[in-house]
Amino acid sequence: MGIPSVTIAGPGFAEQAVLTAAHSGVQVARVARYPGAFAAHTEAELLENTRKVLWPQIREALTKPIAESEKTPLDNLASPDPRATVFSGTIDGVNRYFAEMNWSDGLPIVPPTMERIDAFLRFGGMAYDAPVATLPIAHRRTLAIHVAACGVMAGCRPEYMPVLVALTKALGAPDFRRTLSSTHAWNPYCWFNGPVARQLGIDCGQGEISEAANAAIGRFLNLALKNLSGYCVKQDRMGTFGYLMPWCLVEDEEACARIGWKPYHVGQGYAPNDNTITVSSALLWGNNMAPSTDDPGRIAQLVAWDVAERCQFALGSGRQYTYRTILLTEPVAGSLKKAYADKTDFERALVGQARRPLHERAFANYYANPGSRLDPEKFPLSRYEKRIARTEQAELTPCPAWYALPEGCGGTEIWTVQVMQPGMTAILVTGDRARNKVQTMPGGGCSTVEIELPANWDELMQEAGYPPLERFYIAPERSGGK
Repeated sequence: MGIPSVTIAGPGFAEQAVLTAAHSGVQVARVARYPGAFAAHTEAELLENTRKVLWPQIREALTKPIAESEKTPLDNLASPDPRATVFSGTIDGVNRYFAEMNWSDGLPIVPPTMERIDAFLRFGGMAYDAPVATLPIAHRRTLAIHVAACGVMAGCRPEYMPVLVALTKALGAPDFRRTLSSTHAWNPYCWFNGPVARQLGIDCGQGEISEAANAAIGRFLNLALKNLSGYCVKQDRMGTFGYLMPWCLVEDEEACARIGWKPYHVGQGYAPNDNTITVSSALLWGNNMAPSTDDPGRIAQLVAWDVAERCQFALGSGRQYTYRTILLTEPVAGSLKKAYADKTDFERALVGQARRPLHERAFANYYANPGSRLDPEKFPLSRYEKRIARTEQAELTPCPAWYALPEGCGGTEIWTVQVMQPGMTAILVTGDRARNKVQTMPGGGCSTVEIELPANWDELMQEAGYPPLERFYIAPERSGGK
C-alpha cells in the first residue's frame, strides 16, 4: 500500500527481520535497532537508549517516503531450475563455493551431482520435481531433488532416501519448529522406529549417535534446516553459543519386546512393523545417570530428581512444564518393568514425584526469566513466590526423597510445584544393552511421520545387497501391538 512500517530489533536480529519480511512478501523492511543487550540494561539505560537511539530511528522509518531502490523485487525469491548446474570444478573448489554460498555447514560435503541425486530418487520411487513439503522459516517449496541433494551432501547412502523424505516432512510440524530461532539454542534431533532402521543398519546400541549411518542422518538434518527450511546461523538461528550437530537415535525394539514394553511408535497408534521417524529438539544432550539399584521405585525417584533438576532453560526459568525425552538402557527398563506395566505407567509415577521446591522455582523464574525482569522495590521476590504458588498450584507435600532431612531434624513437608504433565514425555529404550544408564533431555515437542517405502523396495534393496524387510520384523505379540 506504500505505507512505511518498522520492526524493532535487538543486535543481531536486524537481518532476520529483513529476511522474514521478504519471505512474507513485504517488499520494504525498515528496522530500528536497539543498542546492546536490553535485558541486562537498567531502567535508566532503557529509557535513555529508547529516547536517544531508538525513537529517532522509528520516527524516520515511519515518515521517510519509500524509494523504489528500497523495494525487494519479489521475482528474486523465485526458485531457479533445480537441475541446473551451479558450479563445475575440483572437489576443493566445490566445497569452497558451497561454503561461500552458505549451502554447507562448513564441513566438507559430497558434491550433489545429478548422477548421485538420481540414485537417491530411484530408491525413493520419486520424480525429481515431486513435492515433499513447504517448510518454515523461509516457506520454501521443497521438492524430492532438494531432499536428495542434501542427502548426497551429508554423506548418506541412496537407500536412505525414504527416511530423509519422512524426516523432511516432519520438519514442518509446529510443535517441533516453534523454538528453533531462539537464542537458547534448541538442538534438533530424531529417532527411528520400525524394521527399516534395522534393515538399513541405523544403530540403536552403544555409541549409536556416533555410528556412520546415524551421524550421516544427523548431518542431513543440519543441512536440511539450512537449505530446505532456511534456518541460518546469525540470520534466524540465533543460539548465543551456537549449536551441537543434530543427532539420530533408534529405539531398541528387540529390547522392548524382551521387557514387554511397547515401542514409542506403537504408543502413538502405529502398528509394530510400521516405519516412523520422530523429530524433536533439546536444550541439552543430557547427563548420564547410572542407578546403582534394581529397585524400580528408587530408580523412579532418581529419574524424577533428574527431571526436576534439569528443567527447561536449565534453571526452570521458562514454563512450568516442558517436553522431555528420557533414554533408558535395557537393564534399567527391565528393572522398571517389575513395578510399571508400561511406559505410561512409569510416566505417571514420574509425574507424581517430579516436584520442585516452591522457593527454587520462584527464585529461578524471578531472576532468570528472559524479558520479564521485575522491579524488586515494587514487586519483591517474596510477593512473586506467592504468585507462583497461586498460578502453578503449589502444594504442601511430603519432602521429595532427595531433599528429605535426617530423622530428628524436623520438617517433613515443604511447598512444591509439579514440573511434569502426562503426555509430554517420550520414553525410549535404547543404547548400550550392557550398561545401566538413564539420560533426560528437556526440550521441545515431537513430530512423528510414517516412512513410506516404494512398492519395489525389496527389489531395490536386494540389488543393493540387503536382506528383505520382513526379516527385520518383530512379531506383534512381542512388541505390544495388535
